[in-house]
Amino acid sequence: MATEVLPMSSATSAIDGLLVITTKAVTDERGTVREFFRTSSFAELGVPGRWHQVNITWTQRGGLRGLHGEDMTKLVGVAHGEALGAYVDARPASATYGVVVTVPLAPGTQVLVPAGVCNGFQALSEPGCQYLYCFDAEWVAGMAGSAVNPLDPALGIDWPIPVDTADPAQISAKDAAAPLFAEL
Repeated sequence: MATEVLPMSSATSAIDGLLVITTKAVTDERGTVREFFRTSSFAELGVPGRWHQVNITWTQRGGLRGLHGEDMTKLVGVAHGEALGAYVDARPASATYGVVVTVPLAPGTQVLVPAGVCNGFQALSEPGCQYLYCFDAEWVAGMAGSAVNPLDPALGIDWPIPVDTADPAQISAKDAAAPLFAEL
């Protein structure tokens, strides 16, 4: 399946000022990522906000996303379903560099992820989960940060559902090819 991109759009309604918004969505074999909120896009519509970008993903059961440590703070959580969140401190100057923490995620549990700490998750619920990301900066391709292979055995992350690296519905080729932590 080729990646499909649905751009953001809006339409006026019968109520003055009430807009019907279709958020940007990118769909691939694993599911859909939606830009639930992006400051610049909403500003064009005259709607201000606090976070610079908010994404919600739908990830099928067993799908694995991450580990990504962009140079921005994230607030993450599950909007629907359950996931296992995994976090790796990839900040070289940090006293906890290399420490791995996992957190079971369900609606009502959130994690504030500092800039440079890698974030990833595996969807556990049937048929999948909705995972929410709030960013304090807009994501752009090539932005500063690091990525770590989520299947790096040295990290000791016990993903509950076995991952087939040849199955793009379970892990993207980019995540499967990310460097091991020792290679950072």
